[in-house]
Amino acid sequence: MSSAEPTVDQVTRADRLSPTEIADVLALARAAGDTDGADPFDEHTLLRLRDPEAPAVHLIARAGDGTLSGYAHLDTTDPAAGVGVELVTHPARRRNGVGRALARGAVAAATGPLRAWAHGDHPSAAALAVDLGFTRARVLWQLRRSLTAPVTEPRLPDGVTLRAFQPGVDDDSWLALNARAFAEHPEQGRWTAEDLRVRLAEPWFDPAGFLLAVEESTGQLLGFHWTKVHERPGSARIGEVYVLGVDPAAHRGGLGRALTAAGLAYLRDRRGLDRVMLYVDESNSPAVALYERLGFLRWSAHVNYHLG
Repeated sequence: MSSAEPTVDQVTRADRLSPTEIADVLALARAAGDTDGADPFDEHTLLRLRDPEAPAVHLIARAGDGTLSGYAHLDTTDPAAGVGVELVTHPARRRNGVGRALARGAVAAATGPLRAWAHGDHPSAAALAVDLGFTRARVLWQLRRSLTAPVTEPRLPDGVTLRAFQPGVDDDSWLALNARAFAEHPEQGRWTAEDLRVRLAEPWFDPAGFLLAVEESTGQLLGFHWTKVHERPGSARIGEVYVLGVDPAAHRGGLGRALTAAGLAYLRDRRGLDRVMLYVDESNSPAVALYERLGFLRWSAHVNYHLG
């Protein structure tokens, strides 16, 4: 057995990726996700990866034979607020310095503070973050629940009814409600009409699973539960509490609990699913407590690291 140091794959930078390169990155991400039990990229990065106009820096690591061994995505939309970073290394090329080379490349390429996600909270990612001077700043829990267990019957407040989202009709009202409901959230509360449009065009979008709570007397939107179904070849289907929000003026009336229950019932009864997941900030104690009362348990953690 050779005692030589592992060979660090070559890392190159690009401002755009070709369709072939995008396909290779997505295949790499699937391989890593299947190995780790947690996908390396969140939805935001995947959407931007497929958008040739999205401002980004792409770092590509290749082995000696030219095959893709690692990739890092730097979201440079607003460098002053922080450059978002996500990276992945092929399972077969780990412990060869690829991840460290990509991380160092990201630090060198960034023109502002770095905000890096480590999906799955792997010890190797934590060790690399410490070595490079990153600090652990935020934890996002993935919670899961069986849908074969009893689901609470939705009990809406008096004068409130549920209906499905109507694309092109409810867009502006929903964006305004979303901004109020997530005024303190670092990502969700900043959604624009374009953010909404892109997601409404996704193959998974189902308007019947985008539930709106409406005040009957005025038609005003008071809350919503947007559900999502994940379907990937070779994997079991799973539902998601994609986004759940309530107008601050309608808090403490049980609407959040009723909306959650309604969405779970939809995923079980209308979509035939037997399990569901969601993401929630560890620091959002009221939301964590609500979901745990509804039968959700902690499944995995995703950690955001900051530098600068």
